[in-house]
Amino acid sequence: MTTALLVIDMQNGVVASAHDRDGVIRRIGALVGSARQRSVPVVWVQHADGELIRDSEAWQLVDGLQPEDDEAVVHKGYNDAFEDTTLAAVLQARNVRSLVVTGAQTEWCVRATLHGAIARGYDAALVADAHTTGDFSEKIPATSIIELTNHYWRWHSAPGRTAGVVESTEVAW
Repeated sequence: MTTALLVIDMQNGVVASAHDRDGVIRRIGALVGSARQRSVPVVWVQHADGELIRDSEAWQLVDGLQPEDDEAVVHKGYNDAFEDTTLAAVLQARNVRSLVVTGAQTEWCVRATLHGAIARGYDAALVADAHTTGDFSEKIPATSIIELTNHYWRWHSAPGRTAGVVESTEVAW
């Protein structure tokens, strides 16, 4: 079984005001580098919709996180990166059954993709310090969303599949 690193929506417009933006970019960059060194597939996901226009500056991936020519880029229009995309085919072509998940936004696309992965039979580990979101509500700050997501995904399970949470420094390919 092959593992892949999934980098979700690390786009200028998505993470412009995200919590610990630069730290998350740095940690994802380190994971991308270690995955590449070990020939682990890196799969990039980019969202586009009526507010995030394809090919705009906001739609572009952030500086420091750029795919190499042989790495797949999956374009999506729904929160779950599996919905109406080529993601499942990309993973199948690389014999991937296990995902290490990073990116933005925690409560939307990261969470939906984690659940989509488990529902489709993949193992899915969330990197606790390599996903982010913004403060969209005074009542629920980004730090609370991130902490809650890490907490509940740590205990998520399904028959024949594993979920869990790992720190970026503990990811073992």
